Amino acid sequence: MNEQARCGLFTRDGAQVPLQGVEVSGELLGGHARVRVTQRYRNDEKKPVEAVYTFPLPSDATLSAFSMTCAGRRVAGVVKEREEAFRTYDTAITEGHGAALLDQERPNVFTAQVGNLLPGEETLVEVEFLQALTAEEGSVRWMLPTLVAPRYMPGAAQGDRTAHGSAAPTTRVPDADRISPPIGTPDYGLRMDLLIDVGHAVVVESPSHALDITREGTRLRVGLKPDRAHEGRPQVALDRDVVLNLRNANPDVMLTPVVTHRKAEGPGTFALTVVPDLLNLAAAPPRQEVVFVVDTSGSMDGESLPQAQAALRLCLRHLREGDRFNVIAFENSFRTFTPAPVTFTQRTLEQADAWVAGLRASGGTELLTPLVAAMKAAPDGVVVLLTDGQVGNEAEILEAVLAARGTGRVFSFGIGTNVSDVLLRDLARRTDGAVEFIHPGERIDDKVVAQFSKALAPRVTDLEVRFDGVEASELGPATLPPLVDGTPWTLFGRYAQAGTGSVTLKGRSGREPFSLTVRLELPALSDRPVVEKLWAAERIRGWLDAGLVGRRAEAMKDRIVQLALTHQLATRYTSFVVVEERQGERRASGTPETRVVPVNAPAGWNMFNQGQLEGGLAPAEEAYDDAEPVTGSGIIPKPQPPGGMARPTRNRAPAPASAVSRGGAMPPPPPSMPAPSAMPLQAEARDGFAFGAMPPAPKEQEAAKRKGGLLGRMISAAMPQKLAASPADKSRREQHEPKKDKAEAPPEALYEEAEQAPVLSVAESVDGLAAEDVTSVLGRQLANGLWAGAGEGPEAVRQARATARVLLVLLREGITSSHPLHGAQVKKAVDALLALASQLTQAPDVAELALGVAWLVAAGPRTRGRIEQAAKPLPGLDGRLADADALRQHVETLATR
Repeated sequence: MNEQARCGLFTRDGAQVPLQGVEVSGELLGGHARVRVTQRYRNDEKKPVEAVYTFPLPSDATLSAFSMTCAGRRVAGVVKEREEAFRTYDTAITEGHGAALLDQERPNVFTAQVGNLLPGEETLVEVEFLQALTAEEGSVRWMLPTLVAPRYMPGAAQGDRTAHGSAAPTTRVPDADRISPPIGTPDYGLRMDLLIDVGHAVVVESPSHALDITREGTRLRVGLKPDRAHEGRPQVALDRDVVLNLRNANPDVMLTPVVTHRKAEGPGTFALTVVPDLLNLAAAPPRQEVVFVVDTSGSMDGESLPQAQAALRLCLRHLREGDRFNVIAFENSFRTFTPAPVTFTQRTLEQADAWVAGLRASGGTELLTPLVAAMKAAPDGVVVLLTDGQVGNEAEILEAVLAARGTGRVFSFGIGTNVSDVLLRDLARRTDGAVEFIHPGERIDDKVVAQFSKALAPRVTDLEVRFDGVEASELGPATLPPLVDGTPWTLFGRYAQAGTGSVTLKGRSGREPFSLTVRLELPALSDRPVVEKLWAAERIRGWLDAGLVGRRAEAMKDRIVQLALTHQLATRYTSFVVVEERQGERRASGTPETRVVPVNAPAGWNMFNQGQLEGGLAPAEEAYDDAEPVTGSGIIPKPQPPGGMARPTRNRAPAPASAVSRGGAMPPPPPSMPAPSAMPLQAEARDGFAFGAMPPAPKEQEAAKRKGGLLGRMISAAMPQKLAASPADKSRREQHEPKKDKAEAPPEALYEEAEQAPVLSVAESVDGLAAEDVTSVLGRQLANGLWAGAGEGPEAVRQARATARVLLVLLREGITSSHPLHGAQVKKAVDALLALASQLTQAPDVAELALGVAWLVAAGPRTRGRIEQAAKPLPGLDGRLADADALRQHVETLATR
């Protein structure tokens, strides 16, 4: 490496990069976060330069301030219409003044241009944003993205460049050059100093970074410990999201029901938040239609795909018999479990287990076609998306999904450090779904199952709002989202007169009417200006979602610009600009040369030929020498596998049409894991529909050896387990089945064979259940909600006995139907036992055991009332259902018989 490169960060042509570092400071308070991102620039060249830096901010953030500090003087920025802001910036630079411009490229991607950086002078550019914070299950998550990652750019190259990105504009991503900063190995890093003050002591954890925490009473000051690359300097690389989790034992501690802002003159603004409790709604849940869409691209290799598979197995067991479902796996192309959604039965559950177990990670991230196919298959159902991909055509995907949608909802899970959060959040918001982001080191299966429970949770739709005693207007969101059990729901609005009254929310839960009334106090004076900006941002989001065309679209744009200017908000139509007027020697002459700031590769992505980076930054085309370029100069980088560096490889080309289904069912690639425990013959069957068995790769064998401890056991518990068939079973099969080549057998024939396999009983082994094996036991729940049983008696008696024993052991672990993660499966089992009660008249001990345990694990008076009604013919439960301790002792005795 040459001497010049050792002294700082340079481009390949020797030009120095002026960005020295990024600092994050601010406060996380009870209802919101106010965060400042400061970019520190220094020009060590001998002439003025212009720095261009493309960086991310949270997609749900509201930009509230922009400033520049030069030579010790701070100048505040102002919001102007986008083109007017650029003209102001351009004129200032041309006339030799200092200036900075902040443009929004996407809701989560921004570009800062800082012009006429003077030689030897340091300049600070500060961006301030606001976020609403709500507690859910006693926890708050705050996430800050740190880089704009490479993304999939579909389409043919077309159009003129308007920015300095490494990708060219395409027919489907016309702004590709504005959202693709060059990748390098920058030396600048990130520092953080956040004050957390929610009025109570909290526990702060991070799955992404090591934290440096200082306690100041009930307040915490949180920083980041230096990483290895920055030892001796208090900073870390900007190569992954910063994620903070705040926990408190009281789930409502951070939630303020009503927050207001009003000055002496003018209208006031309010934010009303409620957390509905809908568990006791009487209506039985309607039949669901669910399509799971799982990303199997190369970047899901390692732990991500196995955990996603485990999550899918548990989600399937949340379905009820009679629900319909399908599974779609996608990378460059996609394939489906079945051509169309099928009814959920024990047979289709076992078939789906086998199909999911065979998924392998490879290829790129073509999301549009499979997601639209899923929505067309269940236009009024639920689509569950698991992906770790970045795409450039977010708007195209969103529009296509909404066009295919009836009343369907999308529940998305973004896996990894750099996922398309704007797309996932917009899908959730526009379809009344939800989104969850899972950072490396966090359990995928836990989060997916918890969120999927909400997808099937009680909800209130067709909401209407009525105010009594007070008047409110200009409400947001424009279209009221549904109330979902246990999920915070917020309404913004304006009021002209102070007063006290109430607001009533009316809607329907299934076929039943619903009504909730909340007291509302709107004061004459209140000083929470953040509420006003959050209200304005919500109104603008609603207008942008309206999708107007023609003259109405132009009128809407004018309204957005006017509201953004009034409240000083950056939007797609408005930008922040700041000008430092200079005199004398500080006034530059000539046009400054542009320096484009490179960004890190996302952590774990093996994107570069390292030799090319000796001595400086490689151009984008050379830096990606070993990655497959996508049409339109888009890039799909190959991730770095866990456990060490691997030689960069080209992504696999799309398979020919004869080998890849565009919507029809097709068996997945060879499996990387054993088959489910309920199907002893499945290992052989998989070899057939996988077109020949393949031995595990050496890295998979090595990874299996390394797995240990609680995490390894939890992953293993969620994975299917292979059972050897007994000699007697094998002999019987050989007598009744003709010999055939498994590799040539069609999938349907193999599924038929798998269906005949005996289901493993858990009745004898479950009593010794350890806490980390809970997932394994829940993974063996049958489609009807029960567990398979052994011993004497009819099948109904065996299943009731086994299910009661499983629920009793889960009860010992503190798992009931109100459990946030596993409660849905417990409730499904309780309902199944109630349906089975009439078949247990000849086995009163089993009936008492089943209904007694069901009463203990049930939550809600209505469910317990149904159990008490079913238990009336059973004298052994007479009087005990009113005494939980006596009932517990009674069922413990029955369970040992």
